[in-house]
Amino acid sequence: MQKSIFIISVQLIVFLCACRPFRGFEWVRHPLVPDYAEEKNWIALPWKRDIADSVPSGCDIKENQKEAVADVFYIHPTMFLRGNNWNGDVTNNKLNKKSELSVLHQATVFNAAGRVFVPRYRQAVLKAFFNKKNGPKALDLAYEDVKSAFEYYLKNWNKGRPIIIVGHSQGAHHAVKLLKEFFDGKDLQKKLIVAYPIGIPFKKDELKNIPVSDNEKQTGCFVTWNTFKWNTNSKLQKRNYRDVPCVNPLTMKSNEEYADASLNKGGITLKFAVNPHPCDAMVHGNFLWIHKPAQRGYYRIGRSYHLADINLFYMNLRTNALLRVEEYWKNNK
Repeated sequence: MQKSIFIISVQLIVFLCACRPFRGFEWVRHPLVPDYAEEKNWIALPWKRDIADSVPSGCDIKENQKEAVADVFYIHPTMFLRGNNWNGDVTNNKLNKKSELSVLHQATVFNAAGRVFVPRYRQAVLKAFFNKKNGPKALDLAYEDVKSAFEYYLKNWNKGRPIIIVGHSQGAHHAVKLLKEFFDGKDLQKKLIVAYPIGIPFKKDELKNIPVSDNEKQTGCFVTWNTFKWNTNSKLQKRNYRDVPCVNPLTMKSNEEYADASLNKGGITLKFAVNPHPCDAMVHGNFLWIHKPAQRGYYRIGRSYHLADINLFYMNLRTNALLRVEEYWKNNK
C-alpha cells in the first residue's frame, strides 16, 4: 500500500511537469454513464463490507455505521492522473483501485460519525484543472455523476437523516457545487450537520447561507483548508487564494491562533497507522501553515501538503465529526 501511494505521488509530480495533450472534449468518446441503482457503481455502502469500514492500526477506534444516526456522502479526489480521455471510466479496475485508496485514507475518518456512501464517478483527469478550454467541461461531466449519485441516495436511502458532505481536491470542487445546488438556502440545509470541502480553493461568498466554521460544535457550517509549508510565499497566496476561507483543523476556527502539535490527536501514515502529534497548524491569511511533520510518510509537492490535507489531521477530524453529530441531535430532537 505504501508503495502504491508513493507511485501515485511520483506520477502526480511527473504529470504536473509534462501533461501530454490529447483531443478536445467534444472529440473524444466519453465513458458510459453509471447507473447508481447498481451497487457496483458505489465504492462504499453502509450495508456492504468494503474499504470504508476500515480503521487504522495503532489505536482502539471502531467503525459504527450500523448504529450511526447520520449519513456521510464522500466524494473522492482525482486519481485519474493521465490518459487519452478527459474523464475516467468507472469500469476501469486499475483506476478503481486507486480511488479506493483515497477512501481508505480519507472516508474512513467518518465511519463512526455516520453511514458512509461513496459513489464511483467519471472523474475528470488531472489535466482538466490546467486546461481552460476543455477542463471545465470535464469537471461538469464528473459533477453530473456526483449529482446523480446524490439524488439517488436522497430518494432511496436517506430517509430524512441528517447529512455530512465531504470531499477532497476534485471531490471538494464537486462538494461545493452540491452544497450550492441542494443545501444553500434550500430546505435540505436544515439537514446539513457540517460540510468538509477540503483541499480546493473556493471563494467565501460562493456559499451564501452556509457559514464557515467558528467553533468545533457549530452545525450547518463548512470546514475547509489547504495545507502548506510554514512561511509559504505570500505572492502565491495573493494570486490563487484571495478571499479563500480557511479553518484550522486543530481548533475548528478561522482565526490566526497558533495551535501546537500537542493538540493534534493523530495523523495516519501511508501504512494506515495512527501516529500522535504529527504537526502543528496555524491559519495565515488563506493558507493553513504547518511545520514539517515529525514523522515520515506525509508527502509534500513543492510547498504544498495537498496529498496529506486530511491524513495529517485524521483523528481530529474524526473526533470533530462525532462532536458535530452529537450537537446536531441536541438541537434537533
